[in-house]
Amino acid sequence: MNPEKLARMVDLPLLPGHSGEVRYKCISCANTFELQRLLYTCPDCGSLLRIVDEAFDELKTLSGEQWRDVFDLRKSLQVKGLQGIFLFKELILPQISLDDVVYLGEGHTPMVEANHELAAHVGVGFKVKNDGQNPSASFKDRGMASAISFLNNYIRVNKPESLLGICASTGDTSAAAALYLSYLPKDAVKSVVLLPRGRVTPQQLSQPLGSGATVIEVPGVFDDCMKIVEHLAENYEVFLLNSKNPLRICGQKSFAFEVAQQLEWKTADATVVVPIGNAGNVTAIMEGFIDLKNLGIIEELPHILGVQSMRADPVARWKASGDYKPVTVTPSVAQAAMIGNPVSFPKVSGLVGEHFSDRFECVAISEQEIMDMMLTANRHGHVVCTQGGEAIAGLKAALANGVVDGKGVYVCDSTSHQLKFAGFQEGYFAGSLEEEYGVVSKPELVNKPVALEGEADKIAAHLNLKRR
Repeated sequence: MNPEKLARMVDLPLLPGHSGEVRYKCISCANTFELQRLLYTCPDCGSLLRIVDEAFDELKTLSGEQWRDVFDLRKSLQVKGLQGIFLFKELILPQISLDDVVYLGEGHTPMVEANHELAAHVGVGFKVKNDGQNPSASFKDRGMASAISFLNNYIRVNKPESLLGICASTGDTSAAAALYLSYLPKDAVKSVVLLPRGRVTPQQLSQPLGSGATVIEVPGVFDDCMKIVEHLAENYEVFLLNSKNPLRICGQKSFAFEVAQQLEWKTADATVVVPIGNAGNVTAIMEGFIDLKNLGIIEELPHILGVQSMRADPVARWKASGDYKPVTVTPSVAQAAMIGNPVSFPKVSGLVGEHFSDRFECVAISEQEIMDMMLTANRHGHVVCTQGGEAIAGLKAALANGVVDGKGVYVCDSTSHQLKFAGFQEGYFAGSLEEEYGVVSKPELVNKPVALEGEADKIAAHLNLKRR
């Protein structure tokens, strides 16, 4: 609908007017810094940064009900820049011009209800928020849309000679970073990704290569890649695209905004189940819900249930004991979550302490549970990845252990697309998954093609069809 026509129908600011006073703010010493600097940690104390709008309270001139109407009505507008995550522009990066927004089709992913058989298997009705339906087939596109839109603005305003965008990755971050960077002028920015050699699926490796990035494979796991990238970000002029960059977190908050909108802004009895890897996503989701509550858009914060593999579970151990220690990871089918020292853990602990003390839990589950649940969910109409299987299996385990009570609404975050992890499914069906995963193929979940002669009657006989 034409925005001017709709604006005449309602007395609401459907086009964003709030530009805010957006700055970096240290989560430890609380010092703030200009946003036009490329910062990833506090220059004064070295702690993590978050993005804050020091004029956030100006948004409170509208009631929560009015903001709900604004965001609902904006979905009917055909306005460049408001089609994706920047529908919620005031809560993401209000100072960015809509003309600088890079939109590649991200956001507004479907929330699909589990059928009765799958719900019975898990133990409760639930919904799957399928973020594998983003452009690069993972939730990482949300954060890249905000970070690259900022970079697009930064290039236009500051006109640097050249920039290099870089990230460490287990697959999805590299795919998203390379895709979004490839949209910008090639003479303005170059794309580099570091991957742990042999720990990324062929499908995921093909994505940054296809987008033209320089792909560097190094021995070890994600944590080893991240150490290198952090050193480069601290000592060289590069644009870091891992979740340590708070500009990434801004965009990933949109997951919370969309879940609330899809639940008709009723979140008091909701539990959002999130697989935890580097902890950037769960941080963004919690911050997003806090923004909505501060504006009265939602009445209560939802519960957050974090899920980790037992092979990379420092957050689950912290929640159980109160003591945080990095862990040494061993190979997991949930490759994106195979991180033993999450960069964003300090943010998680702070948000839990300040806002989610009685609304955050975290469980750890086995590799067998992850693989079995991925296959089971997809057998019932979904396209979840191993991390999506991890989230659903975590919900099942939390119900069985009494961590959650089975009441209210449950939303499982499936972070990526099934096809990115087709190799694990193939290995499960063939009984050839590496022994290091400790996964045993269950016959009832194995599916293989059947070779028959190309004769209709023989195929009918195999299918036990009856003649008319």
